[in-house]
Amino acid sequence: MNRAEYAAQLFLEGYNCAQAVAVAFCDVTGMEPKQTAKLASSFGGGMGRMREVCGAVSGMLMVAGILYGYDAADDEDSKKAHYALVQNLAGQFREQVGSIVCREILKNPPSDPAPTPRTEEFYKMRPCARMVYLATEIMENYIAENPV
Repeated sequence: MNRAEYAAQLFLEGYNCAQAVAVAFCDVTGMEPKQTAKLASSFGGGMGRMREVCGAVSGMLMVAGILYGYDAADDEDSKKAHYALVQNLAGQFREQVGSIVCREILKNPPSDPAPTPRTEEFYKMRPCARMVYLATEIMENYIAENPV
């Protein structure tokens, strides 16, 4: 099973989209899966089911931050370079999907805080596992071309 398949499997096991992507990279980030899942937990469903930025994209960008982010508040060059990376990664996702916004990808699903039950019908209707797969693949390709 490759990393993108693993991330999709994590989603199918019940992790939210952001968690599935971020946890799939724990071997690279050095973070513990439990801590990573907690860190990413707020970003599922487009940030707590508000249907904003796709959680798979958020998970991908969390990994990018851990691996390539900056940590000095006054390091303008690093900040600029990192934001260019964020725009590049999100742009690749947008190019393939048409949007990075959850509500647009899912065509205006409910946005109440109650999670949708993970039934067979849920998985048939939702492209989320595919979004998780794609975001993971984009991040993995970037890492392969830009080793940490």
